[in-house]
Amino acid sequence: MKKTFRAATFSAFALTAMAIHTPAFADGIVGETDDSLSLLQTSTQTEAQRVTDGIYKATGFGNSFLVVTDKGNVIIDTSLDLYAPGHKKLLNAVNTDEPKYIIITHGHGDHTGGIPIWRGKNTEVIAQKESVEFLHYQKRLSGFFGRQNAAQFNISDRNVNGENPGNYDATIPATILFDKKYSLDMGNMTFDIRSAPAETYDALTVWISERKAVFVGDLLYTSFPNIYTLRGTKPRWALDYVNALNEVLKLDAEILLGSHGEPIIGAEEIKKVLTLHRDAILYVHDATVAGMNEGKDVHTLIEEIELPEELYIKQPYGTVAWSVRGIYDGYIGWFDGNPTTMLGIKPAQANSDLIEMAGGADMVSKRAQLLAEKGNADQALALTDSILSIDPRHKGALTVRLAILTKMHEESGNYNEKGWLGYGIRDAEKALAGQ
Repeated sequence: MKKTFRAATFSAFALTAMAIHTPAFADGIVGETDDSLSLLQTSTQTEAQRVTDGIYKATGFGNSFLVVTDKGNVIIDTSLDLYAPGHKKLLNAVNTDEPKYIIITHGHGDHTGGIPIWRGKNTEVIAQKESVEFLHYQKRLSGFFGRQNAAQFNISDRNVNGENPGNYDATIPATILFDKKYSLDMGNMTFDIRSAPAETYDALTVWISERKAVFVGDLLYTSFPNIYTLRGTKPRWALDYVNALNEVLKLDAEILLGSHGEPIIGAEEIKKVLTLHRDAILYVHDATVAGMNEGKDVHTLIEEIELPEELYIKQPYGTVAWSVRGIYDGYIGWFDGNPTTMLGIKPAQANSDLIEMAGGADMVSKRAQLLAEKGNADQALALTDSILSIDPRHKGALTVRLAILTKMHEESGNYNEKGWLGYGIRDAEKALAGQ
């Protein structure tokens, strides 16, 4: 990614020893990490966080919320299966009653993982109706996503079995499905549940007017959003985010509770944060669309589009560059107008002749090392791709590649980016070891 690594330099020593130590997030564009967005975040929480009267939070990669009402308990999101038992222990210390309802803000595993341990004999589970197809979609591609998640989150011991379960094999936990709106009267609190597609098509928000509190799932967190996620996803529509944020703005909430990070308290602060995120997303969307209409290709737009200073949002999870490509490809798909792309010609077919004309893989590998030393790390990495497409075990290319990826990993302040750089490092190490 040009915004992060363009100026990276590599000494000859670093390329052999890989003993590189530089300040993280040097250019201030991608970085400024937030532990709440880390899958393996640490927690010292010994008791549930009281947000306001009747609302409690357990913190993890996917927060869990307990709402205690006159007519029973409501759980909003249940976190990953990894965190769910700890969350249940914390929240049960507040109130041990079996929940009357579980509300799932969307069907990702860091929201649904604890349903089995929270669900009682009489518990109803509420989800937006698109959750049925979304859960089938995730299950349908479980072999693919198993590999992708193992790579991104370095969890190679889980779910990497090539599973191919069929088209409609998911377990559907919801007992209540709704389309646009659903309301729960819980005595002293009313739960106004609204469809709010953004990160997923089944996403929803929950508004409790008596507490001026809104639960927004993954609509908002402390990063530019993941309008495209590197592990793969159905298209995420930027204008859906904008529309959903506008609907939350109409509420004039005084408490905003997201599924990652801490609550935002105060109507003015909530309005400021929501407006900033909405305007930043809209800016990136509109700039991408304008560029498409002008005939610019996606790589040009990735290079050109950056947030103006007044709309700057940190990027420790999603990034502007990935979002530009996600918006571009979401609108028009994979074909870029190049007949070579249309014909499906593999890069190795062209790379073989080009590398031969350049003097062979060893010469190109030396060129890659020279480029890296001069600060052209992205270009050097692309040359290693060319070599490895025709000779996957070329030691020189793998050595240069490993050094570049290691440097990038040390400097990256984006959790998803670090995950994939780490995967590239492990892959190069295995190839060098002859595995």
